[in-house]
Amino acid sequence: MEISVKMVKELRDKTGAGIMDCKEALAASNGNIEEAIKKLREKGLKTAERKASRETTEGIIESYIHPGNRVGVLLELNCETDFVARTDDFKELAKNLTMQIAAAKPDYIRREDVPNEVIEAEKEILKNQALKEGKPEHIVEKIVAGRLNKFYSQVCLMEQFFIKDDKQTIEELIKSYIAKFGENIVVKRFTLYMLG
Repeated sequence: MEISVKMVKELRDKTGAGIMDCKEALAASNGNIEEAIKKLREKGLKTAERKASRETTEGIIESYIHPGNRVGVLLELNCETDFVARTDDFKELAKNLTMQIAAAKPDYIRREDVPNEVIEAEKEILKNQALKEGKPEHIVEKIVAGRLNKFYSQVCLMEQFFIKDDKQTIEELIKSYIAKFGENIVVKRFTLYMLG
């Protein structure tokens, strides 16, 4: 199938990926835009995994105050170079993350940050719920594991679905920017302020 300039432009507009990456993804997916997006996301995930160990000492502090001045967020978002930190795309990512935190109110960045005592307490609650629902003892552990994943998706920023696109998690969103910039990007810390 012939890959037109219009198709490449449409895919670039949707993903922000480079021209050659878009052409390759479209060629590999026979011109199917949705399939090409999946291929670019997969490529982005692989790129992000390779860059995950690289040091991030540059970045920005982004703030967001929700209309009504009752909710505010401070976020430190790091990258590898000052050049990337000053780009509009990086600043847009930081702003989107602060709005995500204000809207979804995560407690932690990733599941590894959740204290063990919090996990154990949640497991106990979930186990008791499953038993009260009359679930057989031998499948309660599987039920608890599934519900614990749901718990993580509520309290961990990286596992939440993006408020502007519920088809991707925050982790996938950040990995798409890692692929776009060719640099590692890390949410270092955030603080959510709520009046009262």
